[in-house]
Amino acid sequence: MRILVVDDSSTMRRIIINTLNKLGYKECHEAANGREGVERLATIQVDMVITDWNMPEMSGIEFIKAVRGNEATKHLPVLMVTTNAAQDDIVQALHAGVNNYVVKPFTPDTIKDKIEAALKPA
Repeated sequence: MRILVVDDSSTMRRIIINTLNKLGYKECHEAANGREGVERLATIQVDMVITDWNMPEMSGIEFIKAVRGNEATKHLPVLMVTTNAAQDDIVQALHAGVNNYVVKPFTPDTIKDKIEAALKPA
């Protein structure tokens, strides 16, 4: 499975990608913000997106809305991994179109469970 990881922190991208690799997801791509994520989605095919919320240039919420508004990417499962833990934030992310939500810090088991849940048909 091909996964695009969008986060402005290179350290967090590396942590997420290392976690994904340990879980068996070996084909990971990365982008440093939502705008770059949109550009990457135009040039590569992925099966899932994992995005942060707080990023420069284009936030995670704006990025998700762009993904959902594009015919070619609107079907992609999206997992948001963020420090935003407030109930209102989770509701806002769900309204924007995320399939699941993880609050940092996280465990590999949490990521695994949330990915599996996001991949299940509705």
